[in-house]
Amino acid sequence: MQTVAVLSLKGGVGKTTVVLGLASAAMRRGVRTLVVDLDPQCNATAALEPEKTAKGLTDVLADPSPEVLRAAVTSSSWGDEVDVLVGSEDAEDLNGHQPDGGHLSRLQDALSELDELIAEGQLPYQLVLLDCPPSLGRLTRSALVAADRALLVTEPTIFAVSGVQRAFEAVQAERANNPDLQPLGVVVNRVRPRSHEHQYRIDELRDIFGPLVMPVALPDRLAVQQAQGACMPIHQWGTPGAREVSLAFNLILARTLRSGRIRRPEPEDEEEDFVEEAE
Repeated sequence: MQTVAVLSLKGGVGKTTVVLGLASAAMRRGVRTLVVDLDPQCNATAALEPEKTAKGLTDVLADPSPEVLRAAVTSSSWGDEVDVLVGSEDAEDLNGHQPDGGHLSRLQDALSELDELIAEGQLPYQLVLLDCPPSLGRLTRSALVAADRALLVTEPTIFAVSGVQRAFEAVQAERANNPDLQPLGVVVNRVRPRSHEHQYRIDELRDIFGPLVMPVALPDRLAVQQAQGACMPIHQWGTPGAREVSLAFNLILARTLRSGRIRRPEPEDEEEDFVEEAE
């Protein structure tokens, strides 16, 4: 199982969009995925339309036992391959800065119990996506302590470099609590291919961060908002714009899978399968 924290220290850059897009790409590939909604806005939970649960994120962080975790995780409306640890609006009360690092391991403790949730005949989770709040409070730090990889999200603006730099510094600092944590890369979101300004900012990011910047960027397409509004995976939306975005998510997922060497259910392990157009 690979656990990826998806984060940005600036709001409104499409962090949840990246989580949902990766979950959609993983579902298409048969990679069983758990989305953990750590953002008190609960946008990922809303888009995945899970069944009602007796518990939520705050309960899990208060008591990371298998029983509480089982009551907080449920299937999404997308299909059997994507489950949700549902978010809690009152999680904001837990997001204060704690310099002593108190309780940062609670999420890690809970995720270590995931095998207890697997019903007979089901595959174990192969990918866990942590949708972090847009700040470096306790919730984001808990995600970094629990994660194997950190995926940073930004937009091609004048503030992109400073924002990514701060996020990288946060990841590096949290390695004191999680030595296995490594940066997966930087995803540039909402790119207009014909914008010289956007291309300049992407080149600027690559000059500074090199191969950590994903070779594929996410284009700015209306289909993303349309699919989210309909609570559907982007791979099932079916418009030309959705197919373009889906292709980009396939490639980002391929890099994610390679970084953790996740074994897929199918015997075929060719990256070409990821780059074909979504049906």
